[in-house]
Amino acid sequence: MDRKTTHTGTALLRRTLLKIGAALPFRGTTATESAARAGTRPDSQNLNGWPDEAAWKSLRAEVGDRLSAVVALDFTDPHVAKQLSSPFFIRDQAALTQSSGWIDGWQSTPGACAVRARSASDVAATIRFASQHNVRLVIKGGGHSYLGGSNAAGSLLLWTRDMNDIVLHDRFIPAGTHAAPVPAVSLGSGCIWLDAYNAVTTGAGRYVQGGGCTTVGVAGFVQGGGFGSFSKQYGTGAGSLLEAEIVTADSRIRTVNAAQDSDLFQALKGGGGGTFGVVTRLTLQTHDLPATFGLVHWQIRARSDQSFHRLLTAFVDVCAGHLFSRHWGEQARAGSDNRLEIFMTLQGLDTQTARSCWHDLENFVSGNMQDYEIEAPFALTVLPARRLWDGNWLRRHNPSLIMTDTRPGSSPDHWWWAGNTEEAGTFWHGYQSMWLPASLLDRQQRAAFTEAWFASTRHWPVSLHFNKGLAGGSDDAILRSRDTVMNPDALGAFALAIIAGEGKPAYTGLSEKDLIKARSVQEKIQQASARLRQIAPVAGSYISESDYHLTDWQQACWGTHYEQLLQVKHRYDPKGLFTVHHGVGT
Repeated sequence: MDRKTTHTGTALLRRTLLKIGAALPFRGTTATESAARAGTRPDSQNLNGWPDEAAWKSLRAEVGDRLSAVVALDFTDPHVAKQLSSPFFIRDQAALTQSSGWIDGWQSTPGACAVRARSASDVAATIRFASQHNVRLVIKGGGHSYLGGSNAAGSLLLWTRDMNDIVLHDRFIPAGTHAAPVPAVSLGSGCIWLDAYNAVTTGAGRYVQGGGCTTVGVAGFVQGGGFGSFSKQYGTGAGSLLEAEIVTADSRIRTVNAAQDSDLFQALKGGGGGTFGVVTRLTLQTHDLPATFGLVHWQIRARSDQSFHRLLTAFVDVCAGHLFSRHWGEQARAGSDNRLEIFMTLQGLDTQTARSCWHDLENFVSGNMQDYEIEAPFALTVLPARRLWDGNWLRRHNPSLIMTDTRPGSSPDHWWWAGNTEEAGTFWHGYQSMWLPASLLDRQQRAAFTEAWFASTRHWPVSLHFNKGLAGGSDDAILRSRDTVMNPDALGAFALAIIAGEGKPAYTGLSEKDLIKARSVQEKIQQASARLRQIAPVAGSYISESDYHLTDWQQACWGTHYEQLLQVKHRYDPKGLFTVHHGVGT
């Protein structure tokens, strides 16, 4: 079905909403009135086929002031420009997304208008309107989609920002089932992970499998599969899903689980966000909290290519011997500048045990200091697990780790990891991922793997994300994650290799110089990926962190599950109302 997204439609929608008095800025916006007026200019294209004023009035009668024109931001305003480094500011703007686009792919562009939903009824009314009037519908929760799933010009945005209720359960049983009760948490689809962690971990002393970036939305995370820093212990977010409330294309509000619409429920466990309907609430199992969480940071630069190759060899040996377990996660990044940066997380280990895992690599480096420069000394931090997302505790003990949302009226509980600041509004030049099978850590294959990793870094830096491969994890993590629709390659992988490059925010577009640079980076990323794929030629890819230009995305992201997902798509969205890039059935 053709979804109209012309600029004519955008102008018509804005003018109509202005006429019916619904063009008030959303709470928290800093856009100027001149920017709002700039978005309403008419043009000469044919307006036939777009909803008329009466139709928009009927929608507003159902959702009230939740319907509004999307107010464009004035990027020449110094205040706006300064705030673009804050993911919380970006989150509060209907006109923005957390990534600003992808070279030769998409660019963040304000839609025509939005419904800032507060209930499943608001969602149902919006879906019904979009279906009846053939309007392109876009769904945004956290807005972190790298592939642009929460963005389309001339669209009607269904924004779940305000659906952020959190309810803790001591004994949850999914409706209509006879399952044993388990501790759980129900999260509105507008929740971000920081709010979930504040309630579940800091507040209640339990753990919920969520994302690493604090502003990632829970709904898109779970529907994409959902790897967090501790996935080797707890599995994926999708693996912890017990029940969901979802509004499907027929505007029906459904509670789905293993007993009710079980095929749709299964599709939500990694089948991709914005594809099968609009999730309004998720209930996730919570887990016992370990005694400790921790971080390791270490940055070493080799003085020659040969010494860098030997460093990678020593590191891979340590991975195979000491780090290939449920206790370790996150990443090691090897760069074309012969720099190895290690930023890894741990859970359930005391300081002495954690430190012992690194003795072999420390001895190797200290015994060859003529070949290496220590740019950041080995640093191990172990803290009570309950304090990892406790903003007040972090400010007292390690304030450099976090950045706080300092806007007037902002919650003191809202902060983000300082290392994520550069990702705010980033424009992607390229992003490729592949699951690396655990067999590459076998002694007879390590040399070939190390050589391929080193050779790929001659083109572009390559990061190994150990928490995004489940091999070596706990039995429960494997069992829960197997009962999802993600590509099974994730189960047998020791890590997800990520090769990515990005530039500064490009909400207003790119200069010719920026385009040339972006395409050059894109080419280098492709070369690095091609070299690494020589040792994993059929490796799958993680849908939430995959290449916009991936050609075999159906197989790469879902493997043998794709046909099953396609049947679910046809059953619940036969007319293709929900459309996203690299979405099942799109």
